[in-house]
Amino acid sequence: MKRIAGVSLFTALVVLALFFPLMAESDVGGSVVKVYSQSYPYNPETPWLLSNAISATGSGCIISGNRILTNAHVVADAKFIQVKRAGGKDKVQAEVEAVAHQCDLAILRVKKADFFLGAEPLELGPLVALRDRVTVYGFPMGGEEMSTTEGIVSRIELRSYAHSYVRLLCGQIDAAINPGSSGGPVIENGRIVGVAFQAERGQNLSYMVPSPVVQHFLKDIEDGKHDGIPGLEIEAQLLENPALQAKYGLEPGQSGVLISAIHPGSDLEGIVQPGDVILSIDGHSVANDATVEFRKNERTQYNYYVQGHYIGDFVDIEILRAGKVLKLRPKLTVARDATSLVPPTEYDRQPSFFIVGGLVFQRLTGNYVRHWERDEAPPNLVNYYYSGIPTKARKNIVVLTSTLPDEVNVGYESLTDIGIVEANGRHVSTLQDLVDAVEANTQPYHVFLNESGDQIVLDRVKARERGAEILQRYMVTSDRSPDLKGAKTAAPAKK
Repeated sequence: MKRIAGVSLFTALVVLALFFPLMAESDVGGSVVKVYSQSYPYNPETPWLLSNAISATGSGCIISGNRILTNAHVVADAKFIQVKRAGGKDKVQAEVEAVAHQCDLAILRVKKADFFLGAEPLELGPLVALRDRVTVYGFPMGGEEMSTTEGIVSRIELRSYAHSYVRLLCGQIDAAINPGSSGGPVIENGRIVGVAFQAERGQNLSYMVPSPVVQHFLKDIEDGKHDGIPGLEIEAQLLENPALQAKYGLEPGQSGVLISAIHPGSDLEGIVQPGDVILSIDGHSVANDATVEFRKNERTQYNYYVQGHYIGDFVDIEILRAGKVLKLRPKLTVARDATSLVPPTEYDRQPSFFIVGGLVFQRLTGNYVRHWERDEAPPNLVNYYYSGIPTKARKNIVVLTSTLPDEVNVGYESLTDIGIVEANGRHVSTLQDLVDAVEANTQPYHVFLNESGDQIVLDRVKARERGAEILQRYMVTSDRSPDLKGAKTAAPAKK
């Protein structure tokens, strides 16, 4: 074996092979930033008011174009954001350029150009393999300096994201991710293979947004807007039971999932029907347990191949209907969970509400359901959130959430969290339906029906006369949220 200065060539090559990846990893720290945010989410119970400020810190990293990549939940509802380079001494104000709450990713911009001096933008790497070793960079709580932790990739699959409650591709690692680490890059061979974003306390399980989801987000926002990750927006049932397979005509060798409902507004509305069986997506066979193979010996839920597309793409779907195989190619225009009966989460916007005669009506959202302590949420609302399926007759759930006490609503002061199905003889499918029913009413009374048929009745004229004073007394600036038509404001204070 030839020797170089007393070292064998073999040893030299081994040292070099180990040294250069480490050098690449060591350069990463100069591109990691700490994020400071001041957030003011709306109060779910009084949706016209902001909650108290929430001060939080997170992590991020510099990528191409003098941009900072971080988590959406780090800057959700934020009114003021600052960032600081690892090893830096000064905080610099930043702004959100793009945000995707669906996949928990955001891009920040800093106007001060010299903030990026000396930083090498990090590049995206490929989807990691199982048992790959990765390093997480970030600023966990408990100190001001950057921290690194190492771990092994143990699982890649579709999983519910804690920020959005949308099921997307997710990487599980055993590296520690603690509060403050969120948004930090997960690195392999000097490249970003994920963004740290959540963990399960006490189980030594941490999760990252894997690089394909990050790449999807970055490409999506190239035109200046975020369209989202598409979804089929259907309800589907497993076909593991032989009798169920036989009933819907599956032949030996065929497998798939049974369509049980199609959401109004779905891209498949009018194309498929309940009882159809989805056999394949983009040529990938769907198993009876609703999984597809995405790498050799690795499977995940069948939505994986839909989520690889962009809004505006076409997707190839093969279905079985009455014993015949049909090939479909619908255009994907609807984002995942956009047609849910109860939107899983909403951020950076005021909740939808409408007040008439002191009665506060809201569109039910996951935010509202989850603002209770565990096991305290009203069962009827929890059932809608987890099990409700939208129909043309009911696209959202409208709830009487509270009452602002006044002489016009005496007797209703304790009414809370009641689902409303009818207003002034009109069916209520959305909150705007209720608003329209109130404003078009010329009868002596406003009459609202709940799901049990119980009536809530207000004197129409008195409700109108008392409306401005009620708003003023409870410091409400408008009788409705900005997304609803024809807002009325509180009367000015009397001198």
